[in-house]
Amino acid sequence: MYNHTKQLLSVDCIIFGYENDDLKLLLFERWIEPAKGQLSLLGGWVNDDESVNEAARRVLQMITGLKDVFMEQVDIFSDVNRDPGGRVVSIAYYALINIEEQNKKLVQEHGATWVSLHKMPDLIFDHNLMVEKALEKLRFKASYELIGEQLLPEKFTMLQLRKLYNAIYQKEFDPGNFRKKVLSLNVLEQLNIKDTSKSKKGAYYYRFLSQQELLSSNERIFKVQFNR
Repeated sequence: MYNHTKQLLSVDCIIFGYENDDLKLLLFERWIEPAKGQLSLLGGWVNDDESVNEAARRVLQMITGLKDVFMEQVDIFSDVNRDPGGRVVSIAYYALINIEEQNKKLVQEHGATWVSLHKMPDLIFDHNLMVEKALEKLRFKASYELIGEQLLPEKFTMLQLRKLYNAIYQKEFDPGNFRKKVLSLNVLEQLNIKDTSKSKKGAYYYRFLSQQELLSSNERIFKVQFNR
């Protein structure tokens, strides 16, 4: 028999949403000790019959009511004294969801609320560090892959996309350079409709191409290049 001490395994979810030109984080007041009543990320224990990925997806669906949420593992947090309640190792994930698609009733039942990253409060244990690392990972991903499909409406303007990036990086991007870079990625389709709420001239709406459309496009490009 192995003579090892048992350690508790949990998942914590850093859930990002976007609303009113602001990147937000879903938090709740912890209802158990230690740190009862303090603000916390949403998480839970990993059950015996599930992987850590499955546990994270279960927590996300339980809180938001959404399936197939985009998520990525952030890091493993295993400092010996990270949780005053006992020896707990936590696997942190960040997720991106459209706030308009959440189940508001479920979110309210869990006492959760959306908080702007500009007004980031002190969280329990090492949860602020988790958020910091999650934001670093999100920014890195956004530096080589266009972010927004999970956070924006199905159709959006270039201005809306740029404001999302402004919120993610918390800095202002040059409109011309941003547009040029985004369009060079060939992952958006310009629609034949405009948003005229800001000006008479209006701004074209765009949408993200599906994976199937991108694959078909890449195949066509390959055939053209191969035949040259």
